[in-house]
Amino acid sequence: MAARRKNRGSPRRPYWLAAASAAFLIALALLMPYQGYSESVTLVIQQGMGRRAIAGELASRGVLYTRWPFLLYAYARPMRTLKAGEYSFDRPLSAVEVFRKLERGEVRLYPLRIPEGFTRWEIAEEVERMQLASREAFLAATEEASLIRDLAPDAPTLEGYLFPDTYNFARPSDPAQIVRTMVERFRSVYESLPKRAAAAQKLKPHQLVTLASLIEEETGVAEERGLVAAVFYNRLERGMVLACDPTVIYAKRLASGGAFDGFIRVSDLERDSPYNTYLNAGLPPGPIASPGRASLEAALAPPDSKYLFFVSNTQGGHFFAATSAEHARNVARYRRLRAEQERQAARAEGSGR
Repeated sequence: MAARRKNRGSPRRPYWLAAASAAFLIALALLMPYQGYSESVTLVIQQGMGRRAIAGELASRGVLYTRWPFLLYAYARPMRTLKAGEYSFDRPLSAVEVFRKLERGEVRLYPLRIPEGFTRWEIAEEVERMQLASREAFLAATEEASLIRDLAPDAPTLEGYLFPDTYNFARPSDPAQIVRTMVERFRSVYESLPKRAAAAQKLKPHQLVTLASLIEEETGVAEERGLVAAVFYNRLERGMVLACDPTVIYAKRLASGGAFDGFIRVSDLERDSPYNTYLNAGLPPGPIASPGRASLEAALAPPDSKYLFFVSNTQGGHFFAATSAEHARNVARYRRLRAEQERQAARAEGSGR
């Protein structure tokens, strides 16, 4: 019999080597950093955007070389959520790093700077200017007064409790979350302040915040806040009207949806509003702006003083007086200074022509 011929064909392929090579290539594709843009790229992931669409957008903008390694990694983690928002990329990242960045929600943050003394309308305008949320949506969120119900049971809005500070928010942001962050900041500051002053103990928290907002709006001079607080406390104890111009302005804002034309007219002083402290004795029903820490401190711990009046000194500060006669002299002094300023301005305008 003829001997059985041995199979002399091609040797059997080492499949383990092929598998190892494939695994290496996949790992390389997943872990190799890539940057297909020049300096930086900003990309917005819309709410409800699918993983395939996200991967396509990342690849088209040069964040990924190709979308399939990102999708491979994404579909291997079906329970992980990619968060919507605006993302910035300024350095090479691997597909895995890009996925994790979106999973953690490392969105670009924008600084929202709220000055002391801003009303909720002014804050809403700044929120909209920063493209964080619409003015209307933010104002609607400020009507969720349940956030301060323990401090102000009857407050209709969060006016006065949106603490002035610099915050960092994504674009866009949930207006309710912006509001909650500001209120939490207010609570943190307010609860850290001492509240042992005898004068302050006569007022409820909402009244203290209201008084602090009046102080905030009346003076921007740090050294005067305590004296302004003392004037208001002294007038309250005597049953005098506070005659606070900023409350008249706030009444005007309420009547016009937040607008103020920069002028106080006789008709404004006669406006029938609980915020008009020329007509109504005592504090207005609520804050007229967001007071800062210094104004809250002044309301909580006013200095001993006999002052009952103050009037502008035309330099950003005020002249204070304990009697009506002294106040009348200060008012006359203010008018002389104001007239001189107007003459100087007229001369400067004439010489410039």
